[in-house]
Amino acid sequence: MIIIPEERFVESPYIEWVAHGYTVADGLTMRPAGYNWHLIFTRHEGVLRTLVVGALEAARPLSYVAGAETLWIRFKVGTFLPHLPATDTLNREITLSEGSGDNFWLESKVWEIPTFENAETFVKHLVRTGAVTCDPLIEAALRDELAPTSARTLRYRFQHSTGLGQHHIRQIKRAQRAVELLRQGNPILDTAHELGYADQSHLTHSLKRFLGSTPGEIVASHVLPG
Repeated sequence: MIIIPEERFVESPYIEWVAHGYTVADGLTMRPAGYNWHLIFTRHEGVLRTLVVGALEAARPLSYVAGAETLWIRFKVGTFLPHLPATDTLNREITLSEGSGDNFWLESKVWEIPTFENAETFVKHLVRTGAVTCDPLIEAALRDELAPTSARTLRYRFQHSTGLGQHHIRQIKRAQRAVELLRQGNPILDTAHELGYADQSHLTHSLKRFLGSTPGEIVASHVLPG
């Protein structure tokens, strides 16, 4: 079980979400597909690890151990590390080198581990030094607010900053929206129709691929006992 006592969305062009929590038991869960990448700082039995966790094409099992304290920084889609291509972090966790004490190495520079309270300031420093940057074309394209751009340019920019194609990100977004509707009580068939799935089987395949659960399992998990 993971307990997250603190979490918040952030008004920032680079950060989407910051959270701080603990694991109180060993366990296994499904990590859903995602187009965001994370910086994760975890401490377990006195050992500190700093991870760059890339976007994930499809849901996969994630194991965890009791007694770990973790800080997560989830970056907005289109934000990336210029020295570490998104294609190199896709479906991967990369451990950054440790410094002395509560420090780590990123792009030939030693950084102090941030806290839940100063995560935004920490990321501002990363941006100021060029360790983190953002391609505004990505979010504009996903909002359908982009001026005419060649398909070749779009493919390159999406792969470079996210590791994923635009269509793949839209598929993940649609699956996430389907989960929201199902949890709100929307019938499975209605959800499939509303979101443009060919049929219930198509919806089931999509949610199993991207979220690791079927529509029925998602509905059952949110039914209150009578």
